[in-house]
Amino acid sequence: MATDRRVARVSELIRREVSQMLMMDIKDDRVGAGMVSVTDVTVAGDLQHAKIFVSIYGDSAAKAETMEGLKAATSFVRGELGRRIRLRRTPEVVFLEDIGLERGDRVLTLLNQLSQERSPDAIEGSEAAPLATTTNIQSDLDNDDEEDEFEDEEDEFEGDEFEDSQPPVKL
Repeated sequence: MATDRRVARVSELIRREVSQMLMMDIKDDRVGAGMVSVTDVTVAGDLQHAKIFVSIYGDSAAKAETMEGLKAATSFVRGELGRRIRLRRTPEVVFLEDIGLERGDRVLTLLNQLSQERSPDAIEGSEAAPLATTTNIQSDLDNDDEEDEFEDEEDEFEGDEFEDSQPPVKL
């Protein structure tokens, strides 16, 4: 079993090399159908398996075509990794589509729609209770004064603790 630090280094190295291969070395036209980027690589603790997460920009047809191209290029990618990275055994490579960016984009779109639906007129027209009243504010101020009195008393006793202690010994 490899250490966590080594697993992290190997996965970062694989991510960098596969990104380079996607830009320069893979000649399959299907891979170029959608804009592809490697978002993450997860390597098993024994360094035998690597899951490569890719983000594909484009419509669903381009994404499917790109994933087919990547699956066809799996053996090429594994062979190149074996040549470029010095490991005892080259890990088995699996390409997976990362939908995290799409999901985040969808959440942002929904939030924007909600904020547009809520207009300032709708908020002003509602009969919500006021956030604070003067009586609440005054009672809060009175409570703060009482707390300050206790803090002052604590300050008087703080210095007494250290008067009898000896200075630290230097070694």
